[in-house]
Amino acid sequence: MLDSLREKVVLIIKQRPNVTPCLQEICELLKKEVPYYDWVGFYFRNGEKEELKLGPYAGEPTDHVIIPFGKGICGQVALSNQNFVVPDVTAQDNYIACSLTVKAEIVVPLFVNGENVGQIDIDSNTPNPFTQDDERFLEFVTAEVAKIL
Repeated sequence: MLDSLREKVVLIIKQRPNVTPCLQEICELLKKEVPYYDWVGFYFRNGEKEELKLGPYAGEPTDHVIIPFGKGICGQVALSNQNFVVPDVTAQDNYIACSLTVKAEIVVPLFVNGENVGQIDIDSNTPNPFTQDDERFLEFVTAEVAKIL
């Protein structure tokens, strides 16, 4: 399933010259096509500030529009520059709850010229759904998105 989505992501990026509508369409595609992707969004570094700002997303609205570096899973990825897969959010001390229904989260950083400029964040209402295939797929998505930033 994820492999078939690679072509669709590339097509969206080729067809959408503007970044925001392109990212919005990618979020909507992933949320619709992957049954356990219940919230899909992009966060980006907020200028020179040590914080992330919410970009395009698909799913329930969130209060977490700004996330300080180091806070929550997204904030930790902003500092570590590493993927972070959380099979059970209740087992994480430094987790920011977006919704009581969220059971798992995966965050993959987005690099432009070697600099971590943002990330893709996926919440799932399914316990422990993410595999290495999800990590590789989301690394592919962020690499493709980086080409238009």
